[in-house]
Amino acid sequence: MKVAIPTAFDTFDRWIETRWKPLHSSRAADKLFYAASEVGDFGMLWMLIAAIPALSGKPTAGRQLYRLTGTLAFESLIVNQGLKRLFKRDRPNWQQARPRDVRKPSTSSFPSGHSTSAMTAAVLLSETRILPKPIVLTLAGVVAASRVHVKIHHPSDVIGGLTVGALIGWAIRRVYPVRASAR
Repeated sequence: MKVAIPTAFDTFDRWIETRWKPLHSSRAADKLFYAASEVGDFGMLWMLIAAIPALSGKPTAGRQLYRLTGTLAFESLIVNQGLKRLFKRDRPNWQQARPRDVRKPSTSSFPSGHSTSAMTAAVLLSETRILPKPIVLTLAGVVAASRVHVKIHHPSDVIGGLTVGALIGWAIRRVYPVRASAR
């Protein structure tokens, strides 16, 4: 059974995409968002952030890294083998040349996996105090928004991913709390 995306999502997406369009002619926006999309692939950014304090050998930092890595694997399974198969949404149509190459997933567009992993990681990393919460949330927002900018996802895919990611992150924090470590 496939679930159809409500047409109201298309209206919302067109509204956001119209307002985002001027950023497509900005070289600075292209550099920022294409780089963010690339480092967001496979949760690389989030695991690197968690790995830096883990290199200190502190047991708490190691547990934080293991929890994040395991959670991102779990999140990927839920999104890619569950939700994306349930919704089967086409990706945005992008006919012009891209300023940089971007990996084009073959899975459904809804929800955005980058956005889901970004928010899952932000919820978990904000608990650890590896970086200040506003910085972690800003990084997650930039990675999520990058998927709209590079035209791999519709804005509603990103919002859906952020919502799923927040739910997964909060559930894991409740089930598997890890004491915060000093920076």
